[in-house]
Amino acid sequence: MSGITGILNLDGAPVEKRLLRRMTDSLRDRGPDAREVWLDGAVGFGHALLRTTAESADERQPCNLDRRVWITADARLDGQADLSRKLGSRRSSALQSANDAQLILHAYHAWGEACVEHLLGDFAFAIWDGRARRLFCARDHFGVKPFYYAHVGRTFVFSNTLDCIRLHPAVSDELNELAIGDFLLFGSNQEPATTCFADVARLAPAHCLICAEGSARARRYWTLPAEGRIRYRRSQDYVDHFKEVLRAAVGDRLRTNRAGVWMSGGLDSTSIAAVAREILSGRGVPFDLHAHAIVYDTLIPDNERHYAGVAAKALGIEISYFAADECKPFEGWDQAESWTPEPCEDPFLFMRARQLRQAARHSRVVLCGEGGDEVLWGSHLVDLLGTMPLRELGADVARTLVVHRRRPGVGIRARLKQWLRYRSERPPFPAWLNGDFADRAGLRARWEQLYAPPSTADHALRPEAYWRLATGPWASYCESCDPGVTRNPVECRYPFLDVRLVCDLLAIPPFPWYVDKHLLRVAIRGALPDPVRLRPKAPLAGDPLGVWLRKAGIHWKDRFDPTPDLAPYVDSTTIPKLAGERDGHEPWLNVRPLCLNEWLRRVHSVTRIEEEIPDEDHNDEREGRWSGQEVVREA
Repeated sequence: MSGITGILNLDGAPVEKRLLRRMTDSLRDRGPDAREVWLDGAVGFGHALLRTTAESADERQPCNLDRRVWITADARLDGQADLSRKLGSRRSSALQSANDAQLILHAYHAWGEACVEHLLGDFAFAIWDGRARRLFCARDHFGVKPFYYAHVGRTFVFSNTLDCIRLHPAVSDELNELAIGDFLLFGSNQEPATTCFADVARLAPAHCLICAEGSARARRYWTLPAEGRIRYRRSQDYVDHFKEVLRAAVGDRLRTNRAGVWMSGGLDSTSIAAVAREILSGRGVPFDLHAHAIVYDTLIPDNERHYAGVAAKALGIEISYFAADECKPFEGWDQAESWTPEPCEDPFLFMRARQLRQAARHSRVVLCGEGGDEVLWGSHLVDLLGTMPLRELGADVARTLVVHRRRPGVGIRARLKQWLRYRSERPPFPAWLNGDFADRAGLRARWEQLYAPPSTADHALRPEAYWRLATGPWASYCESCDPGVTRNPVECRYPFLDVRLVCDLLAIPPFPWYVDKHLLRVAIRGALPDPVRLRPKAPLAGDPLGVWLRKAGIHWKDRFDPTPDLAPYVDSTTIPKLAGERDGHEPWLNVRPLCLNEWLRRVHSVTRIEEEIPDEDHNDEREGRWSGQEVVREA
C-alpha cells in the first residue's frame, strides 16, 4: 500500500535530513500520493503513500499517538473489528476512526512487542519507541509485504524496497555468493533471511526484529499450526463455515469499490471474483470490478479466454484480455520496466510489466487466486492411518464414495510416482558453473539437498497441504508482484493466504472436502456457471519458453554478450545452445546465466546517494514531488 524507509544511527549521530528525503523520494513509484519524513535526532522515518482505501484519503505517515512512539507502515489489517474489540476497553473512542497504522500503534501501546501475536493481514512496519529507545519491526505471516534491512557498522537502515536501502552510502554493492548460486541453480534465493547483496538482509515471514543498544535480533512470532480439528455433524456446516471465512478473507481485501481480479478460466480465481462481486453488490453503492486475463490463442492453444469470458459474463463484470502470443523471451529487457532489484529468471518479465500497467489504468487493488491449489490440496488414505480414529476415517471414506462415486486415493502409488518423478526429472548439475565458485559456495551439496524428494510434513489431516503452505515460496512470489519490484502502483492481494482461512481449512477432514476441490465447488454453486465451476484443473498445455526456442530464427548464443561480472560465477563458453531445445527442464536452467548477465549489467546503475543529494535549500515543493504535503516534521 505504501513505501517505507528509515535510518537509525546507533552511535547517536543525527540522521541527515537530505539523505532521508532522497531515500523517501526514491519510493515515489510505489507511493505517488504523498511523501513525508519525520526525524528525531538519531532516528528518522520516511513514508510514500499509495491510497487504496476510503480511510486512506486522510492518512498521513509517519504518525504517532503520543509524540513518543512513531510508526511507518505498509499495512492492510484483517479482522479490524475483532482487533478493535480487543483494544476497546482502553481506547474505544479513538479506535472508531483509526486507520491500519494507527491500529498497529494502539496494539503496540497495549501489548508491546507481543502486538504481532494479535495482528492479522499483510503488513511490514517499523515502530520507534522513544521511551525505550528501541526500534521494533515486523513482517506478516506469509511474507506478502517485503521488509529489508542493513545493519552496517553503527547504522541500521530499513525499507520495504531493496533499491531504497542501497541508496544509503554505508551499504555496499558486494554480492552474496550463496544467493547468486541459488539463483543459478533454482531460480531464486532459497534463504528467507538474505538477499543477493551481502549487506542487505531480508526479514523472514512471520518474524519481528528488535534493534536496541547497538544490536539487532530477529525472532519468529508465528508458525503455521499443525494441530487443530474442526468436526461438524452436518455436511452443510462445513460448507457454511468455509463460505464465511472465504467471504471475510475477500471482504477484508476489498476495502474499496474499485478493484481488479487476475482471472483465468480456472476455479480459484473465478471463485474469488464471484465472492468479490457478491460483497460489492451487497454494499448498495456503485462499484467497478474488472477482470484481467492472460490468454494464449495461437502460440499454445488454450481455452482460458473462453472460460474466463463465460465467468465474466455470468458475473456481469468487464474483462480485459492480454494476448501473450507475440510476447517474445527477453523482449523489452533493455527498458526500465524490466529492471528488478534481484535477479529474475522470467524471460517474459516485460510482458508482466505491460499487464500490470494495463491493470493500473483501472485500479490500484487486484485480487489474486494464488494459494488456492495449496490450501485445497487433497490427502491420501495412507497419510491418515494412525492419525484419525478408524470410525471417523471409515465414515469419511464412505461419504466420499457417495459424493464422487470412487474411493479416495490410497497414496502408495502416488508416493512412488512422486519419488520417481523427482529422480527422473531432475536436470544434471550445470557444467557451466565456474568450478571455483561452485566449490567455494558448496553448490553441489546444496543441489543434492534441495533437489531431494520432499518429505511429508507432520500434520494429522493434511500433511502435503501443510508442507506446501509452510515451505512454499510465497514471500518470493509476492515480492515479485510488489510495487517495489514492478514499479507499478498496483497492490496484489491474496484471499487464499488469509491466515484465518488457512488455519481453518487445515483443520477440516480431507474426505470428501478436498477430493477435486469439492468444498470450493459446492460453496460456489449458484455463483458461477457450471461449465466453470465443474471444470477439471487444466494447466497451460505447453511451456511458452520451450515453444519459442523451437521457432526458426531464435539464436540465443549469437545474442549473448557476457559482461565481465559474469565470469566469477559462470563459464559462458560452456552454456549449451538453447535454440531448438526440447527438454522440459534444461531450457529454464540454462537460461538463468543469461538472466543473471542482464541483471549484473545493470546492478550498479542504482545511483549512489552522495552523488545526488541536493543542497540544503533545494526546493522540493517547487518541483511538485511532495504532493503539497509537509515535507519534514521534526520531533
